[in-house]
Amino acid sequence: MSEHTADPTLHLPVEVASRTDVGRLVREVEQIDTFLGQAAIRQPGTSVKVPKTSRLLDDFVSSNKLNLLHEKDRSRVLNFLIMVKAKAPLLHMSFGVDPAPVFVGKLMTWLREEVHPLVLLQIGLQPNIGAGCVVRTNNKYFDFSLREHFKKQRPLLIRKLHGDMEAGAKAVAPVQETQP
Repeated sequence: MSEHTADPTLHLPVEVASRTDVGRLVREVEQIDTFLGQAAIRQPGTSVKVPKTSRLLDDFVSSNKLNLLHEKDRSRVLNFLIMVKAKAPLLHMSFGVDPAPVFVGKLMTWLREEVHPLVLLQIGLQPNIGAGCVVRTNNKYFDFSLREHFKKQRPLLIRKLHGDMEAGAKAVAPVQETQP
């Protein structure tokens, strides 16, 4: 397998959403690889502290039916994760508030099915956008925020305000009394 192409038999779980998540997995696999390499040359009977794996790595390994005790599987995982971190498409999405994990999971499921199976997501916060989101890629920018919607509707809002002000002025006009 070349380092420049993804192993088509491996896939990322939805929980692995960002480059940071992929970086953590790379470090964990490297720690396991180092531990197993040292354990092989260690004198029998000496105590060792086995590195713990995260739920994220456990999910990745079990969903891909791998065994990290096998050097070949560790190598496959490490090469795949390094390639994903370096070359996977990255979307930047900014929200007005921190999105719920359930929402991010559903969003990642949709992105992996509809956009790219290895897409990664970087989530940011921009409280000034109100509701909605702003999406950026390397060469595209999409503003789906309430702020942008209001900017586009500004002429209508001004027209309505002026119309309401004129109607209000006519209703409040003083009534002239007639004297007999």
